[in-house]
Amino acid sequence: MAITVLIPTALRQYAGGSGEISAEGATVGEVLDAVMREHGELRKHLYADADKLRNFVNVYINDDDIRHLERLATKVKEGDTVTIVPSIAGGSVGSVGMVMGEANTELPSLTNQEISRYSRHLILPEVGMEGQRKLKAARVLMIGTGGLGAPLGMYLAAAGVGHLGIVDFDVVEESNLQRQIVHGTKDIGRRKVDSARERLADINPLINIETHETQLTSDNALELFREHDIIVDGTDNFPTRYLVNDACVLTGKPNVYGSIFRFEGQASVFWAQKGACYRCLYPEPPPPGLVPSCAEGGVLGVLPGIIGAIQANETVKLILGDEAGSEPLINRLLLFDAWRMRFREMKLRKDAACPICGDHAPIKELIDYQEFCGLKSPAANQSEGDMMQEITATELKQRLDKGDDIQIIDVREPHEHDIAHLENAKLIPLAQVVNRMDEIDASRDTVVHCKGGSRSAKAIEALKSAGFTGNLSNLKGGIGAWSNDVDPSVPKY
Repeated sequence: MAITVLIPTALRQYAGGSGEISAEGATVGEVLDAVMREHGELRKHLYADADKLRNFVNVYINDDDIRHLERLATKVKEGDTVTIVPSIAGGSVGSVGMVMGEANTELPSLTNQEISRYSRHLILPEVGMEGQRKLKAARVLMIGTGGLGAPLGMYLAAAGVGHLGIVDFDVVEESNLQRQIVHGTKDIGRRKVDSARERLADINPLINIETHETQLTSDNALELFREHDIIVDGTDNFPTRYLVNDACVLTGKPNVYGSIFRFEGQASVFWAQKGACYRCLYPEPPPPGLVPSCAEGGVLGVLPGIIGAIQANETVKLILGDEAGSEPLINRLLLFDAWRMRFREMKLRKDAACPICGDHAPIKELIDYQEFCGLKSPAANQSEGDMMQEITATELKQRLDKGDDIQIIDVREPHEHDIAHLENAKLIPLAQVVNRMDEIDASRDTVVHCKGGSRSAKAIEALKSAGFTGNLSNLKGGIGAWSNDVDPSVPKY
């Protein structure tokens, strides 16, 4: 019988670009095996040793999480949809008094100016005067002011959330402006916390905005979280996602989660006191380099606006609480495909064996999340002889000018090559580099490059593992460094 298998964007490059594949089988394992017979590269991204699904890959039949069953042995029937949900660099709730830890917290009154400003809220019986006073009393901490944090912060400010904390240490770049709508052209080069604070204060000067120009770390997370009622995760990397989750569990705070990649988004509310946490869904992160960042894979500009607005919506619902009769995304994972304009909702279950919120959780304090996600520097994990050879853009230019015989391999995608490329570079996309290894002359010095250096590093590792014996160097900083340091006429993207 034919079963529909939905392939997430991050893995479609290993499935011939397909987002939906029809396969036959009586169980999930048989269906996936049928898919991988046609697309063999998928197997290593879905399975660990002994044909066991990896911990960062979830499989659903229709909208049911089957991890509590024998996942691969679970039977399927005609018309079922098997959805693969990897992590992507995504019950009833008490009132705001419960969120803040004090059921009888006295709510602040509203001024006449606030009554006028929030009048469209006040005439909603689900909000009313008491609900708006809860919003004014609430303290929300936003992690990041990028694609997700931009619309999120603007809507929370407009809604009258009384205290907004903002954590970010980045500066505004021109490439941010395609989606990070809290910033403008005049803000290029400014600190994001300053740009965001100015814009949010203009939207609503009646709220308090507190900025923290710092990277969220294991040293400062608990202190920051304890001062707020709700944490909203707008980050773009796995170490910070796990840090946010664990700090929320340890402090008892709800974690309003969102993630984006290309055309796909995820949203949920992780609150260990009332349901699943992020680790219940994804116990472990994917290996470094498996899931490209938005800088590498791209993102549709309006997508973070949609997911960020959903996060703002869930935050407001948490603040308003049970009395409003809302149903937050606790124990539910919302999947959104902007390209196909489809929403899917998956059920989540609290994992009794979760290492941070389970019955006998071994994690009692924050850990080293760079190490947990496998992102320690090469020097920390490799001997000097094993370290990857690198070359700077300036050094490459000097060697080319001297006439050295160097072949350049570009492992980006064809549409990126159309944007900008190096003269005489040979295009072999990362997903094809091992299968096309015979096109690379092992007798010549070879420089491998991508946009920023991470995919080319992965390509070099793959080539060495496949037995390539030639001299390989990674172009440090990729084609972006070439544009910065050698030839400004090469477009940056």
